[in-house]
Amino acid sequence: MMRLGLIVPFYNHEHAIRATVAALKVHGLECWLVDDGSDAACTPVLDAIAAKEARWLTLIRCSVNRGKGIAVLTGFAAAHAAGCTHALQIDADGQHDFNAIPRMTQLARDNPTAIVTGVPVFDASAPAARRIGRKLTTFWVRINTLSVRIDDAMCGFRVYPLAPIMRLAQRASFGARMEFDPEILVRAVWAGVPVIPMATNVTYPADGVSHFKMWRDNVRISWMHTRLFFGMLWRAPLIIARRLRS
Repeated sequence: MMRLGLIVPFYNHEHAIRATVAALKVHGLECWLVDDGSDAACTPVLDAIAAKEARWLTLIRCSVNRGKGIAVLTGFAAAHAAGCTHALQIDADGQHDFNAIPRMTQLARDNPTAIVTGVPVFDASAPAARRIGRKLTTFWVRINTLSVRIDDAMCGFRVYPLAPIMRLAQRASFGARMEFDPEILVRAVWAGVPVIPMATNVTYPADGVSHFKMWRDNVRISWMHTRLFFGMLWRAPLIIARRLRS
């Protein structure tokens, strides 16, 4: 039986998090809110939320900022230790469509061994540079997985089956920051985990805070693609053989 937990990585989104938590509460799921070493201004906001929502929400604090990937994996480990079989990852800034959670959850119930990943349907608020960057990353992810099944590799709105992901985390070293979302998808495909795309609306809030650092994160993502490409080369026969069997 599927037991689903919410994982919300948080870093300096103190103005958006109250609305995000309120929108998540109605879905009746356990939640792990992982504070990735946010600034001191966030402390009273998170403390108030944790006290008010203690029946369903657990606040995990990291003493220093280590990156979104580490925060998500920390949440996965906590949910898995609590008995969850699956984890729904969603960003703290409110850009994802909370109304799509039941649809994503149902897809996960129907396909319990798969990762269900959001494919953003952007409105006019999405910056053109971000759209282009996503397309480039998705292009390389398709090469590195030898698959066209992945329509977007950057979306942080996903349901993961925790058992295979925790096994991956024990033997692979994931990128810690913005490269985490595409890398975990590639490594999961290499491990034989199916990926199911789901279209979902994504909005960039007018007062939203982006933690994407143009030079630092683009360099890290480029290095990730390079590492994964050479990893794909020696795995290619196995990937192709698995594809032919299925």
